Amino acid sequence: MSIEVGSKVEGKVTGITNFGAFVELPGGSTGLVHISEVADNYVKDINEHLKVGDMVEVKVMNVEADGKIGLSIRKAKPQAERPERPQRPRQNSRQNDRAPFKENFEQKMARFLKDSEDRLSTLKRATESKRGGRGAKRG
Repeated sequence: MSIEVGSKVEGKVTGITNFGAFVELPGGSTGLVHISEVADNYVKDINEHLKVGDMVEVKVMNVEADGKIGLSIRKAKPQAERPERPQRPRQNSRQNDRAPFKENFEQKMARFLKDSEDRLSTLKRATESKRGGRGAKRG
């Protein structure tokens, strides 16, 4: 039986690793379900979701030239069964700290120099204290 991208097939879990599960497909070929494709929610431990010998329905995501087959359990579920994943608001903490206007080159350079001087002074203080600092007696 040829495996086609997009088809849904029943397979048997033959092995579990920390990054996913190997599933034997009809026809004897084996594919990998990456840990991110096991469930719709975050999967910390794949052993909580799958065990060797389990029969699972998988969707064929890709078939590479070297014979590797990428599979997905979560995309094999009908759309109605899959809960809607809430979108996290994308935020960049550095952008939130700044004023809403665009900085010009001089403002960026001035901010960079200030940050750089602050970091350098902190680094100097830390290394001086490790060496004994100024005026430390050597004995």
